[in-house]
Amino acid sequence: MPNLRVKQAAAYVGLSKSYLDKARCYGTGPVYVKLGTTVIYRTEDLDAWVAGNRQPGNDNAERARAAA
Repeated sequence: MPNLRVKQAAAYVGLSKSYLDKARCYGTGPVYVKLGTTVIYRTEDLDAWVAGNRQPGNDNAERARAAA
């Protein structure tokens, strides 16, 4: 499924539709395409956005990798 509407995209990344709507308004969300009034997300863009928001965990090995 390469192209998703907002509700489907929210389920894909495990967030609410409301969160994606707000993130889109604030410019902090994933890249999207707007066709008329329809917002479309590509799964590749959602995956890249999630990967770009990774945070180091509480694990010491994870912290060491992040610091390197």
